Amino acid sequence: MPIVAQSTETTDWVSRYADEVIEESERRAPGKPVVVASGLSPSGPIHLGNLREVMTPHLVADEIRRRGHEVRHLISWDDYDRYRKVPNGVPGTDASWAEHIGRPLTSVPAPKGSAYPNWAEHFKAAMVEALAGMGVEFDGISQTEQYTSGAYREQILHAMRHRGDIDAILEQYRTRKAPAKKSQKPLDEAELEAAEGSGAAAEDDGTGSAGYFPYKPYCGGCGKDLTTVTAYDDDTTELTYTCAECGFSESVLLSGFNRGKLVWKVDWPMRWAYEGVVFEPSGVDHSSPGSSFQVGGQIVGAIFGGKQPIGPMYAFVGISGMAKMSSSKGGVPTPGDALRIMEPQLLRWLYARRRPNQSFKIAFDQEIQRLYDEWDKLEGKVADGSVLPADAAAHARAVRTAAGELPRTSRPLPYRTLASVADITAGAEDQTLRILGELDPGRPLTSLDEVRPRLDKAETWINTQVPAEERTVVRDEPDTGLLSSLDDQGRESLRLLLDGLAANWSLDGLTHLVYGVPKVQAGFSADATAKELPAEIKVAQRTFFALLYHLLVGRDTGPRLPTLLLAVGQDRVCTLLGA
Repeated sequence: MPIVAQSTETTDWVSRYADEVIEESERRAPGKPVVVASGLSPSGPIHLGNLREVMTPHLVADEIRRRGHEVRHLISWDDYDRYRKVPNGVPGTDASWAEHIGRPLTSVPAPKGSAYPNWAEHFKAAMVEALAGMGVEFDGISQTEQYTSGAYREQILHAMRHRGDIDAILEQYRTRKAPAKKSQKPLDEAELEAAEGSGAAAEDDGTGSAGYFPYKPYCGGCGKDLTTVTAYDDDTTELTYTCAECGFSESVLLSGFNRGKLVWKVDWPMRWAYEGVVFEPSGVDHSSPGSSFQVGGQIVGAIFGGKQPIGPMYAFVGISGMAKMSSSKGGVPTPGDALRIMEPQLLRWLYARRRPNQSFKIAFDQEIQRLYDEWDKLEGKVADGSVLPADAAAHARAVRTAAGELPRTSRPLPYRTLASVADITAGAEDQTLRILGELDPGRPLTSLDEVRPRLDKAETWINTQVPAEERTVVRDEPDTGLLSSLDDQGRESLRLLLDGLAANWSLDGLTHLVYGVPKVQAGFSADATAKELPAEIKVAQRTFFALLYHLLVGRDTGPRLPTLLLAVGQDRVCTLLGA
């Protein structure tokens, strides 16, 4: 199997694959553009697991392009595949769409209200928009157009002439058992859906009662692929089929017939040879004996005279916060969903920093704040020159392509700060600008445009991913009962905080103040470091923070206190804390 070796080195995996792909391309087709490929089935929302099918060859192609080589990244839209099922949670659909099962995806109506002419175009459009936002350059190929235009006619006739040879290859795998799979357990049913491929690999391989035929017509009566080829003449190319759905039967000359396609296990290797693909990754669903990728590796050479692409098996992409999303949405998040809550640089980085055989998660829950903190820390290391080479490479691939740098937020304030402000202000721009303008008095923010689009992503995350019960609502009136019940230490902690508000009214100043109050109360300097303090100080800090949260928002926890204090404003803080 010509699989690129899965290295465990810490050097940049993209560069290693680019080296191998350039070398292999020169062996196969010297002087011609390097061809890398992806395949996507627009059978429903194209999710973040499918995105790895695109990002792996994109990153390699982009590296090759940076080196001055001509390269084509093909995305084959498998829009001539059969409609297999009605996906869950797709707006504008109902049970009636089940009547289209078995028809080509381009013959199925788009969801109600869609601006697109059919099912496939509706779901392709969302992916195309997301890829444009991520700076992914590609050449799209519609398999509907390829098949219905007769582009593959010679390849189809060739496969039918050699159907006995294809059948013999497939027979080697039909009774072979797959080995037990290593545990890579998805979190729930929706994540299992994200781990699956298009489903094409599960389709029949062309075996029928009348013999083996690697071509399946779409019925001339009902338009479905529930057909069986009953006879074929190699000399005349006359093909006869019947339909199990509607009973329709006809004989056609395959040399002029364009309403059908090769079965998947023959179709994929045919396209490798037709396009001259050198590099294409495949998902874990193609790793077992008899899978499309393994069988295709034999068919492409023996039947079509081509070579199997080199490329890695790529691992599962999980979603942090999946259960919460799937229960409300009924589906798996798409790249478009991710780009509504994170900048394209962050999403690109998540795919660039992990080797294809490493699984990872994309955060839709609170973890997104930690990921952004990690990203901002990496940006700082790049700026000061302390970044490690592999991390620098992943960062470079995230922020720019061979075509140039992706648009970015000119003043990238911490995502968690922006999210907290968006939470507290409910998106009121005047209040948002006031709070953000007070974060750094030495360099006040003058326009929200400086913090866009990151601010918009954080607002969308708050509004769509944070449950209502976790949103922050500042008290209207002081909690007089709690204030009156405080002991001397509690009242003293509030006094120390209130006395220092005016002089420390900035993000850094308030951070120093709220952490310093318990230190001062214990007899230490507010500047004392953790190494200089007993463990009890951390307990005292947590107790103090909980008190402030209760007095300000009526809960044990909330946004970071310095941000919360700035958002509430000095006057209101003083009122709620009993000044």
